[in-house]
Order: sequence, then structure tokens, then C-alpha cells
Amino acid sequence: MTVPIPHFDGHNDFLLRLLRNPESRATTWLDGNGKGHLDLPRMQSAGFRGGIFAIYIPSPTAHDDPDLEALMAKPPYDLPLPKLISASDAGPIATVMAGHLLWMERASNGAFKICRSAPELRHTMAQGVIGAIMHMEGAEAIGPDLDALHLWHQAGLRSLGPVWSRPTIFGHGVPFRFPGSPDTGPGLTPAGRALINECNALNIMVDLSHLNEKGFDDVAALTTAPMVATHSNAHAITPSTRNLTDRQLSIIAQTNGVVGLNYAVSFLHEDGRKDANLSWETILRHMDHLLKFLGEDGVALGSDFDGATIPNKIGDVTGVGAFQAAMLAHGYGKDLVQKISIDNWLSLLDRTI
Repeated sequence: MTVPIPHFDGHNDFLLRLLRNPESRATTWLDGNGKGHLDLPRMQSAGFRGGIFAIYIPSPTAHDDPDLEALMAKPPYDLPLPKLISASDAGPIATVMAGHLLWMERASNGAFKICRSAPELRHTMAQGVIGAIMHMEGAEAIGPDLDALHLWHQAGLRSLGPVWSRPTIFGHGVPFRFPGSPDTGPGLTPAGRALINECNALNIMVDLSHLNEKGFDDVAALTTAPMVATHSNAHAITPSTRNLTDRQLSIIAQTNGVVGLNYAVSFLHEDGRKDANLSWETILRHMDHLLKFLGEDGVALGSDFDGATIPNKIGDVTGVGAFQAAMLAHGYGKDLVQKISIDNWLSLLDRTI
């Protein structure tokens, strides 16, 4: 068996699994229960050297809400945007999830560490320890005075998406729609503009994933940092609202930014199907397109592990090596696969956190 190239993952939702099943977190994290996409033993065996771990607030659901998963399985679809969640409702949940991340570090017996700077991340990984960056996917837990942003920064937050696919007081997320354009609503609010400026001042990386096109343009006009989409694909191939247009990719490239390829099958299939049976060719078509616009230094991995349906050919974190082998077989040189797998994220984090 070929040893996988070490990799850094731009986005995962492992903390959501712990939020939903806190009583079994020790088994889920330390032993692995055969479920989901990540756990410590599988990460270690797969060459997972580090990643961005998301704090995400699930939207409340009612008994008569539509079955969104079923709707996405049969495109075309146009899912309604969930309602805004207040900071008072989101804050306690975000705190619980951050607590789980801190527990993961304590329980790992030195195998996993939350990192608060790029030099600390590089040092941690050089010691054979998995490095974690704390991320917030949707800024619901932060109020307009931004006091909570400073509190979260002190707690270790180094990456932030102003929105998930719902509105916040800072901006507007894209609805899950196929086919559709990411131009789905207004741009950043005044509070959102202040949030971007404060993130730049604090060296908190801003994640553009889930942000609509006008919000994207507002960030481009404001930011002093490289632009980043941690888990997004090419709209030219799969015209989902969640994917990036060629114009957006060109703007990211102008800032020497990075896009992490999202493994979510709905954003890979050209027809938007939520079908885990898809070929390496389908995935690599997106990778080729991203490389065309972003260059060899601008494309990375952003799996969305434990937050999406991913290709059967990958399966879970232990399948990243097979993906790397597919890239090599596709004609990418080993140096390029190394960049995509780990180097481009580390370079980006050197310039943002």
C-alpha cells in the first residue's frame, strides 16, 4: 500500500458529530466507531497532519419542515433560506462546540493540538502532532459590537465565515439552489463591513464559502488579506449557488488566495445530483478548472468531512490517499499533489493568521 502524502484539510464538521452525541464522544474521537468520516485513529493512519475544525450552529427544525436532503437528491431544487439565529441563541451552542474541541486536545494524549498561529501550526506538525485551527462557520455567535469576536480570538478562533447558507447580522448566505447563480441577494451589512475589517486587524482568516456574490465583492473591496474559500468548487462545471464563478476565481487569484476543493457530491456532479457514485474524472474536472484560474499555488483540499455526502471512491479520511493517487494518474506531478495536499494551505495560513 502506498503511503499517502501528508495532507491538511480546509474544512470539516467533526464537532457537529460531538454536539449531537456528546455521551459517546470518547468512543467517537479516540477509538473510532466506524461511523462518519473522521476520528483520531483514522486521521493518524491517513496522513491527516492538520485541518480547520468548524463550529457550526444547526438551524432549528420543525416537524413540518420540508425534507431538505430529499429535495437535494432530485435536482433541480431551490431550498428556502433558514431564519437568522440570534447571538443569544447561538452563543451557548458555539461554546459547547469549542469545549468539545478543547476536550479533543486534552483527551488525545499529546496527539492533537489547537494552534493559534502559523508558526505554532508548523512546529506542531513537525513534531508529528495533528494541528487544528478553530473556525466558525457562520458568525451567529458574535454580536454587532464585535466584543465576542475578541473573546473568541482569545479562545483560539483564527478562521471565520461571516455566514453559512442563511442570513446573519453581517451578510447573506446563498440558498442551496441548483441550477443557480451565487448572485442571490444584497451584500454585507454595515456590521459585516466592520467584521471584515476587525478580522483583518486580528489576523483571523475570512472564509468566503456560503457567502453570496455581492457579499463576496464587498469582502474583495475591503480585505487586506488573501481571499479564501475553504470548501467550494467550480460553478462553470456544476452551476450550484455554492460554487464559485470564473469571475470570483479570478478575483481570488489576484489576491494570491486559495480555494479548497469540496468533496460534497452535490457540488461535484455536473447535474447537481446527490449521488455518491461518481468517477475520479468528475472530481478532477473541477480540480483542473480551479488550477486553470488559481494556478498551482491556489488550490487545496476542503473536504467537508462529516458535513456532506462524499464520493464513495474517497469514503472517509482514509480515502484521501486514493484521491492523491488519482491526481498522480491524471498527470499531476508529485510536487503539485504535495502543494494541493498540504503546502498551499500552510503558505496561505502563513499569510493570514
